[in-house]
Amino acid sequence: MKATQAFKLAVGVMLIGASLQAYAQDASAPTGAASGTPLTAAQQNKASRSANRALSRKVRAALARDKSINVANVTVRAKEGAVTLQGTVPDSSQIDRATEVAQRVAGVASLKNALTVRPAGS
Repeated sequence: MKATQAFKLAVGVMLIGASLQAYAQDASAPTGAASGTPLTAAQQNKASRSANRALSRKVRAALARDKSINVANVTVRAKEGAVTLQGTVPDSSQIDRATEVAQRVAGVASLKNALTVRPAGS
């Protein structure tokens, strides 16, 4: 008899614990485009990483199209609209130009320019 009561108590505790982990989602929760169902955390992370990579590519492409900027040693990182430029360029005028070009790319909310000058051949 006592084993049955202990089992019931354990199951009850587990149910209460599980119900505390559940939460309601409001209408603003992200949903899948096709099904309209809420996205899981993993799906949200994947979508965020994909958007970050796309923004990085857009900024890198804009920098590469500008012939006055040598992007051979430039790395572009993006996270939720915040873009960071890292690396080296041959002269300081390219640092300012890279800032101008990157800020004009759609989706760039903020920009940190961590480029440094390193003359070619050194």
